[in-house]
Amino acid sequence: MLSPILAALAILAYLLASALLARPLLGRGDAPAKLPLAIATLAVLAHAGVLLGAHRGALDLHFFSALSLVAGVVSALTLIVNLTRPVAVLGVIVFPLTALLLAIDAYAAPATAPQPIDWQIKLHVSVALLAFGVLSIAAALAILLALQERALRHRQFGALLRSLPPLTLTETLLFRLIAAGFVLLSLTLLTGILFVDNLFAQHLAHKTVLSILAWIVFGALLYGRRAWGWRGRRAVNLTLAGMAILLLAFFGSKFVLELVLHRTT
Repeated sequence: MLSPILAALAILAYLLASALLARPLLGRGDAPAKLPLAIATLAVLAHAGVLLGAHRGALDLHFFSALSLVAGVVSALTLIVNLTRPVAVLGVIVFPLTALLLAIDAYAAPATAPQPIDWQIKLHVSVALLAFGVLSIAAALAILLALQERALRHRQFGALLRSLPPLTLTETLLFRLIAAGFVLLSLTLLTGILFVDNLFAQHLAHKTVLSILAWIVFGALLYGRRAWGWRGRRAVNLTLAGMAILLLAFFGSKFVLELVLHRTT
């Protein structure tokens, strides 16, 4: 009985935090800087309680459970990023999506049970979650960077520009996130090679191929930034392309297997 109540509290807190963060963007006054993030922190803690309570701390990697877990990780990382850079506006994108995915998992998705997995696979999955989370924030920041550049180009000095750091700092943070995500994605591929026994039997071959392709895209972007100073629209497009490939790698097969073929094992 506790999980549905915690889920409801988390959903309401996510939505309230995102609404407060959106007020300055809508020209309806400034919200206290720390209040929305404090509310979002409570949301993340309640979300973690739901995830831990649902299966007594075990990892449930079925489609909707995995989406909820990843969304919770992304929201937590958004809060961590805001400890060093004032980009709370990311929550306007991240927190409502997390609330939606948590609501689907808690109230609409069919009940599932976690499959027993060894510690090596848990390590692999944990690193993969962190990689996906960090690169998801980079993708959200890339969208904001594109909007920021467009506003500057058209001399639209509105609420969005005031809510973000200067363009150069936003871009620097973007590439730092991509670099961190690239390292974590590299570790994900390495642990997969070391710990996953049979890619084809576990329906992981295409996931591995897509993950490698995403790794190449992000690696090329980082190299292009270092060698030729890539930035702006090219950086945004490559970031979003790499994230789209990674999204297919992480959830494409789960969607087909579980929602189309109705296979949950």
